[in-house]
Amino acid sequence: FGVIRTESDFEGMVLKGVGFDYNWSLFEEFLIDGRLPEFDNGNMSSEVLIPEYLAKRLVLNTGDSFQMYFARENIDRPPSIRKFNIVGIYRSGFLELDETYLMGDIRQIQRLNSWESDQIGHFELFISDYDELKEVANAVYQNTPSVLNTETVSEKYASIFEWISIFDKNIYGIIGIMILVAGINMITALLVLILERTQMIGILKALGSRNWNVQRIFLINAAYLILLGLFWGNLIGIGLLVMQQNFGLFPLDPEVYYVTQAPVYLSLSYVLSLNLGTFLICLLMLMIPSMIISRISPVKAMRFE
Repeated sequence: FGVIRTESDFEGMVLKGVGFDYNWSLFEEFLIDGRLPEFDNGNMSSEVLIPEYLAKRLVLNTGDSFQMYFARENIDRPPSIRKFNIVGIYRSGFLELDETYLMGDIRQIQRLNSWESDQIGHFELFISDYDELKEVANAVYQNTPSVLNTETVSEKYASIFEWISIFDKNIYGIIGIMILVAGINMITALLVLILERTQMIGILKALGSRNWNVQRIFLINAAYLILLGLFWGNLIGIGLLVMQQNFGLFPLDPEVYYVTQAPVYLSLSYVLSLNLGTFLICLLMLMIPSMIISRISPVKAMRFE
């Protein structure tokens, strides 16, 4: 932890040191200005990546430099001072992270703490599948000496993951209610179609059409209406999501929601699965009202007005 001081203001931040082999691809989508730091296996680098929060707070830009003050173990000695050059600015969207970390060369940390080249504060282990987090965490814990501690990202940022889990619990209920409402609307529409075409049903049955053949006509018509509704729903819904993803139409208060705007994740498999599930469920729900056709008498139907 250190204090960044400029001519007009100061701010406390954590300098997170990473090695030359750090996987910066995780930060590429968060980079909003400049470039990512470049560390080689040779000389120590003064390049840092700072959060947008810090850049606005201290009026810093890419290409600027600043001094950072680090307290020593012996408080009677003056603090250590390091000069860093800003090569990039990032915004993760999580205020808790953006207010805390700037990224720099791990050799700066080692030099400040008088560590050897093989000494570090902690390891970070990245996994490609979040579902494997507990399994990997248990394996790491079993192979870690008792003098050291292990901590998963969900434990370190418990409040954020608890907030995310609220959506995971509610999303299925919301989708279920939406499909139920859509199904009820389609049932109502089908009943209206049947009532409007009662005479036609009577004529078809009088001409020898079986109940299933007549039902199929209305089900095909209903399926067309479902597909038409899905088309326009996808067009409007995905369009709004893409706009939110690129332009942030709906900002949020990060102190309440942890993020500065409503996050968007688009997955082709999710979209296709949701559309297919909605179509099949609505179609199955329409099988029951379509059975009314089998109870319609041809003689009474032809007299119906």
